[in-house]
Amino acid sequence: MSVIITGASKGLGKAIAEQFAAAGNHLLLCSRNEVVLNKTKQEFEEKYKDCTINVMAIDISKKENAIAFGNFCLQNGTPDVLVNNAGSFLPGSIHAEKDGVFEAMMQTNLNSAYHLTRTVLSKMIDAKSGHIFNMCSIASLAAYKNGGSYSISKFALLGFSKNLREELKPFNIKVTAIIPGAVYTDSWSNTDVKPERIMEVNDVANMIYAASLLSPQACVEEIIMRPQLGDL
Repeated sequence: MSVIITGASKGLGKAIAEQFAAAGNHLLLCSRNEVVLNKTKQEFEEKYKDCTINVMAIDISKKENAIAFGNFCLQNGTPDVLVNNAGSFLPGSIHAEKDGVFEAMMQTNLNSAYHLTRTVLSKMIDAKSGHIFNMCSIASLAAYKNGGSYSISKFALLGFSKNLREELKPFNIKVTAIIPGAVYTDSWSNTDVKPERIMEVNDVANMIYAASLLSPQACVEEIIMRPQLGDL
């Protein structure tokens, strides 16, 4: 399979990429940090001899960059799987957060997925196959303290996923919204939260990979995952 994954050099994105690399797929990866991205590519190619990997270091929160990465991916054929994973988190309250936080959250968490998906979708529609995964959040389901514009952007991403799901049914293209609670990544390393209290990146990666293997007539529309003890 040809698999596109954004924000793929570390954390959840890297874990998802490794699942597909281990199965010998062709990966098309992007992230902003060129050094870390190339290191991830080298690591996977050495570890998983049957996979092939193309990478582009780019900030896809910018419309023109999302389109450029999409066209880069299309040069390598029609995608079978698209994982819109790129995202960022800036905490705050709507009434008090700094000017520009709203735009930053929407551009990174929603616009990147919107423009990349639109760029590659025509080829998937022509092929009448494919699977799109959008990395939403528990913050897509309910407001919470200090969520601010991050939560707004994740609500919007879930709405984007629901609309895509309806639109793409006639073309046999699946759409799955991934809705995880807290997952232990580097962003938690400087906090007092213990790794065993929240989920592992592979918990989410395993679910995405499993959903991608279902028969053509089955679609998991939403995957809601929380730590066993519940949200923090």
